[in-house]
Amino acid sequence: MKKVLLLVIVFAFVVPLPLTALAKDYRYMSAAEVKSNMEKHAALTLVDIQVENEFAEHHINSAVATYAYPVKSDEDKQKMAAVTNALLGNNDLAVVVCPRGAGGAKRAYDHLLASGVAEERLYILTDGQAKWPYPELLAPAN
Repeated sequence: MKKVLLLVIVFAFVVPLPLTALAKDYRYMSAAEVKSNMEKHAALTLVDIQVENEFAEHHINSAVATYAYPVKSDEDKQKMAAVTNALLGNNDLAVVVCPRGAGGAKRAYDHLLASGVAEERLYILTDGQAKWPYPELLAPAN
């Protein structure tokens, strides 16, 4: 019996939990919702983390360039300092725009949250810049 109990305890600490057990719920805003907010002139900051050349090729009008993708290093997070400070000084909704709305967006969201931006203000653009369906709301390429 002691061996079985010991095996259960060892197994519990050695075998990792499935990733779904550790998954965090992120808040998403669809492209249609972003467009609607833009049209209503809602207090909205689009935090664009695309790398510089991707931002130059295609970005949503009024998006704030950070060039912070992939938001893994302290250097990447430092690139977000100006927009983070701005968000801490206002009540805008913050929508993270990343190439595909996946890992980089989640890391940016987590960074903004850890920096003090209230979670009820944070969103990730569903499917990211790659699936933005409104070309009329894109800034001209540089």
